[in-house]
Amino acid sequence: MDLLALLTPANIATALIAVNFCAFAAFGIDKARAEQGAWRISEGTLLRLALIGGTPGAYAGRALFRHKTRKQPFSGQLHAIAVLQVVGGAALAVWLGLGGAP
Repeated sequence: MDLLALLTPANIATALIAVNFCAFAAFGIDKARAEQGAWRISEGTLLRLALIGGTPGAYAGRALFRHKTRKQPFSGQLHAIAVLQVVGGAALAVWLGLGGAP
């Protein structure tokens, strides 16, 4: 099957919902493990979940669980990912608006 055929709006929305749920859950799990002194989810994993589209879930998890809200450079890296995604989304919107897509 052609990969582009899988990139339907419904599939993209489903993937974004799933990655945001995973990012949100990862923050909650990591917070619980931190409180218990157990094995933790790495900051790299949390940032990668944000990078692949889970930024809203990551921010929601940070806020609800009050986890990694003051931790630097983690916070700066998460903010940088969010800015890159907004800029990338704006660039895509402009490109699509100018007829760049087939």
